[in-house]
Amino acid sequence: METSQIVALTARELAVRVRDGSITARRAADAYLSRVDAVQRAFGPFAHATPDRCRAQADAIDQARARGETLGPLAGVPVGLKNIFVTQGVPTTCGSKILSGWTPQYEGAQAACLRQAGAVLVGKLAMDEFAMGSSNENTPFEPVRNPWARDHVPGGSSGGSAVVVSARAAALSLGSDTGGSIRQPASLCGLVGLKPTYGRVSRFGMIAFASSLDQAGPFARDTRDAALALSVLAGHDPRDATSLNAPVPDYLGACETPIKGLRVGYDPDGLNHEGLDPEVRRAFEVSLRVLRERGAEIVEVALPHAHLGVATYYVLCAAEAASNLARYDGVRYGRRQPQPSLDGMYAATREAGFGEEVKRRILLGTYVLRASSYEEYYGRAMKVRTLIASDYRAAFECCDLLVTPTSPFPSFRIGEKVSDPLAMYLSDIYTVGANLAGLPAISIPGGFSQAATDRPRLPIGFQLLGPRLAEPRLFAAAAAHEADTSWHLERPPGIKA
Repeated sequence: METSQIVALTARELAVRVRDGSITARRAADAYLSRVDAVQRAFGPFAHATPDRCRAQADAIDQARARGETLGPLAGVPVGLKNIFVTQGVPTTCGSKILSGWTPQYEGAQAACLRQAGAVLVGKLAMDEFAMGSSNENTPFEPVRNPWARDHVPGGSSGGSAVVVSARAAALSLGSDTGGSIRQPASLCGLVGLKPTYGRVSRFGMIAFASSLDQAGPFARDTRDAALALSVLAGHDPRDATSLNAPVPDYLGACETPIKGLRVGYDPDGLNHEGLDPEVRRAFEVSLRVLRERGAEIVEVALPHAHLGVATYYVLCAAEAASNLARYDGVRYGRRQPQPSLDGMYAATREAGFGEEVKRRILLGTYVLRASSYEEYYGRAMKVRTLIASDYRAAFECCDLLVTPTSPFPSFRIGEKVSDPLAMYLSDIYTVGANLAGLPAISIPGGFSQAATDRPRLPIGFQLLGPRLAEPRLFAAAAAHEADTSWHLERPPGIKA
């Protein structure tokens, strides 16, 4: 089978071929690895490619098959990991200079789950520093570029994870989502991106940004690949105190569930956001019609505190970041900058190691946690978080799923918003609510903007949200939408297979 034919297979199709012996895992690995250099030169998604490790893992799978052993559900599937996931023996820097050169001596839960399922690692992937960003421009390195338009952002903070799947340098990838950092890049790169229920996937081995919000999840070309990936990643982990001890359902089987009679809610006020691009609104209405024609019942709901989500999110995530990043001081963690005094060493290490956005959030978080500011900012934000979660609970008494646009606009040009943090933060307006309430949410391809003189044709995402542990319901609706559309089948210009 030709390289282009192998790369054209979905992750689940490739795993079936490896298990039945029609393709060797080594042949599949070589097919993807042959694309890594070209993709890296064009778009820069890799922080650290791992070709030797990938081939060795593939060879081990082929040897296991030769011995008659049962292969895992992701046998021979090339995957990429966001550089926030601890991987034994592979540099893991979280996109920051302060962790430059750190090679973990243990493996996180996410890397272990994928390896045990038979996946092979093509590399660690570029990201916004400590996962703080919406464009992959908050980095001491080169920003990642969008395969649909090289002068546009791929979204952040998991931009590298989105690009390797979009550019066909990996069949699946793993990202982290604190306020939309899986769903937003999926939207901007034309992919499926899933943020599971908080606690559904272990956080052991995921470097913390905001512990009560962070969640790992997959990027995939279609809904069924995302369902397969979650079936491997989900489960209770006693090493993570926030891990849910709940049965793992048949996510792949859920994709076959009809949605006739499913109540799908949307908040009309959410579509009046002044920053909502008209083409995103048009695409959203088309996706609503697709679900309606599939038998879903579209109902209006109210989310009265949704407009407070961004402000609430940025107070809380900054507070948690200031606490979590205190450990990077040159003593416990971090590349030390020697100075005559201890305080001087702390200051020099953090000044040299952290970028501007990380410093901004540490300062903001430290301020809102001060005794004189605590109740006014952090305490109030926690109260609003409770109200937002209550709004979702009330909405789900009237409907089974909620839908929104994923991002208020398609991908923007590199450098266009980097000097305006507030404008960048507002790109998360539709995604932060799921993190604040701990809910599962998925972004699926929902159309494209029309090409114009000032903008190329760019992907647009459609977001579905569900109650806690309602991932099967999300997969059913996403697969039904996918069955009647072809946006997920499109490839970026110039990307073969």
